[in-house]
This record gives sequence, C-alpha cells and structure tokens, in this order.
Amino acid sequence: MRAFAPLALAAAISLGGALAATGVAAADYTIVIDKMAFGPVPEGLRVGDTLIWRNDDIFRHTATARDDSFDVDLPAASEARMVLDTAGSVAFFCKLHPGMAGTLVVAP
Repeated sequence: MRAFAPLALAAAISLGGALAATGVAAADYTIVIDKMAFGPVPEGLRVGDTLIWRNDDIFRHTATARDDSFDVDLPAASEARMVLDTAGSVAFFCKLHPGMAGTLVVAP
C-alpha cells in the first residue's frame, strides 16, 4: 500500500482499476482515532478503496505499517486519505504510542 501519490490521479487510476477488475465501485472508509485508540477497522476493504484516517484525539498520532508500506502523520484534529492499492493483511501501529495497533485486511 502506498499512502500518497498525487491523490486525485491515484484515486482516478485506482477507481478505474477497481471498476475494471471487480465491477464494484471503490468506496471511502474511515478509521477514527480517539482517546488514545484506533477505532474499529472497517470490514470489506478492497483495492481501490480510500481509507480516511481521522484523528479526533488531542494528541498527535501516526498510522504506520509494520511492513513500511505506509506512514501517515496525524496531528491532533486532522485527517489524511490513502488509496488502498495492494491486497493483503497489513499490521499497523502508532509510532508515538506503540500500544495502539490494528490490522488492515484488503481484498483484491
């Protein structure tokens, strides 16, 4: 998963690929960070979908893949988007608060 290419171009390419490969339109999903915890990871993530990391906490956090495929910096009260471009299971954590962790499961 690559977190940031020029977002509009990446989204257009990923959306086109997702529609062509699966016949299913890409969707947006959100993971909310609050009270020093990642919220639930959405089910049904697919290549081409957009994942929105939203930090509702008063502290800075990251969403960092253990395999180094993405590293999203999230100041307090901010959000960032990334297009999911690789199928598989990826564990992630917050570099600033390593006890915060989760796993993305992305279908083709």
